[in-house]
Amino acid sequence: MSFDYLKRCFSRKSFKDFKKINNGEKTKMAKVSPVSIKYMIHANLNAEGALEKPDVIGALFGQTEGLLGPDLEMRELQKEGKIGRIEVDLERQEKRTLGTIKIPTALDQSETALIAAALETIERVGPCDAQIEIEKIEDVRGNKRDYILERAKKLMTGIEGSTDSRDISNQIKDSTKIAGVKEYGKNKLACGTDFENKELIVVEGRADVVNLVRAGINNVIGMNGTKLPDEIKELAKTKDIILFIDGDRGGKLIAQNVMENADVKYIAVAPDGKEVEELTSKEILMNLRKKVPARDFFSSFERNFKFADKTSLVKNTEKEKIELSAEDKEKLKKISRSLDGSGKAVFLDKNLKELKSVSQKSISSSLRRIMGTAIIVIDGSATPAIINSSEESGVQAVVAKNFQTTDTKIKLMSL
Repeated sequence: MSFDYLKRCFSRKSFKDFKKINNGEKTKMAKVSPVSIKYMIHANLNAEGALEKPDVIGALFGQTEGLLGPDLEMRELQKEGKIGRIEVDLERQEKRTLGTIKIPTALDQSETALIAAALETIERVGPCDAQIEIEKIEDVRGNKRDYILERAKKLMTGIEGSTDSRDISNQIKDSTKIAGVKEYGKNKLACGTDFENKELIVVEGRADVVNLVRAGINNVIGMNGTKLPDEIKELAKTKDIILFIDGDRGGKLIAQNVMENADVKYIAVAPDGKEVEELTSKEILMNLRKKVPARDFFSSFERNFKFADKTSLVKNTEKEKIELSAEDKEKLKKISRSLDGSGKAVFLDKNLKELKSVSQKSISSSLRRIMGTAIIVIDGSATPAIINSSEESGVQAVVAKNFQTTDTKIKLMSL
């Protein structure tokens, strides 16, 4: 990095201060006491060329100068001890430079957020095009409070002879109830002890069974997953099955699967966003009383499910038109191989022209800024969050080593 470049970024006074910092001289800058730090700004840097740490520091000070007024001038804030020593960690990858930036501050929330947002306006670092993306703003004091809380819990459990008699009584009652959880059939399904009852409540897993037994309900059995075991199919022939599902989309899909494979009389649903294992005894009884005939529930769900699928299809009509030739697939394979071990992703348009290369962590946020992305090639695994963001942004295909979910209309390719 040349001195001419630094002089363009700073005034003469700030340039002298900058030299003092990087030469390790004692100044009033960067002297935020660890005790006074409130927040830590974590940012990721992606630059198209070779950079050094002074390039990054120079860009942070020079390109944010005057953006937020004199009260939030980074150089002045550092002199006043409101911004601490900036840590920059860089790594060269072929022709690019990737890195992380950490900036400790003693400012309040809004001021820290403004400083962080200003960093994302930087488009060049040194002679290179670059992108800075804020990963998170960490509340350092919050972490300390979490540590204090966890440590206090451990210390409290080490206090001898202070157990409340009511706690002992509740523990005994719970252990007695949980002891009532048995196993049924060759699949060892978790269940209660009451098989004399004409009605049998079917839940998803062991944790759900334990929660119902705690609530005093013993005519219950779990499926040990989403697949309906043969034991429950047989029980459905002689008992009235009440299916008790979680209050999310997964629970409704389980209801559809069970209805297709067994005779279910009623369906009860946990409140929206809650799982059966999380419910209190009062909520369990309340939601069981609200059970509806399976046919009514299923027909309503089927209509909603089909409607959701249609809207999804309307939204993604463009991506279903994608057609890749053998030559296109070979090109995508070469791009995928070139990314091995880089932790990056490449955005391509419909003609397979590269639009942008970003870190895998910033795929979702980058999709909102980069228009016209038709295909994404990822080094590694495509997470549900990446696939959902791709679907919302109109991406037509995702190429990755493996996929953590396949519940999407996007074309998924592993080359």
